[in-house]
Amino acid sequence: MTNPTAECENTTDIEQECMEVFTAGSDLPPMATAIGYKLRRAQLLVFQDFHETFAPLKLRPTEFAVLALIAAHPGQKQTEIAHQLGIKRANFVALMDGLENRGLAERRKGDIDRRSHSLHLTEKGAAFVCQMTELWRRHETKVVRQLGGEENRDMLIQLLDRLLGTCDAGAQARYLAER
Repeated sequence: MTNPTAECENTTDIEQECMEVFTAGSDLPPMATAIGYKLRRAQLLVFQDFHETFAPLKLRPTEFAVLALIAAHPGQKQTEIAHQLGIKRANFVALMDGLENRGLAERRKGDIDRRSHSLHLTEKGAAFVCQMTELWRRHETKVVRQLGGEENRDMLIQLLDRLLGTCDAGAQARYLAER
């Protein structure tokens, strides 16, 4: 893995001053080593690029995730997708309303339980996902390049999975080996 700080030339004088304020004569940890602070700054950077990249499609990160999950597994119940993404039911209903209004996805009543809805892409939605995927590749390539390559990306994913408790090491290793 390359040293991420060795390639960090974007630190401004203001940021340097800020770091000194937070570290000078204080019991607070230096912001440069505060995990939450660094995660939030990285998330803002990635989301800024996401918004710029996906602006032509007028697509937000949550909508992207929902469409990607529907495309990958058509027919999932909306409660399943909401759970996978950690979205509250009421918020997910509004999100799906927006995707339906744009003609990208649709809810279908379940065959057995008519109260549940399975989610599917429309024909327009399938074409949209193709466009979305191409833009995602550009976005992802840019972020991976900023990380210093695929090896660093894979390590970051492993560390985030460990932090989130979402993936065991064996499953992660198998996934990476298959790529």
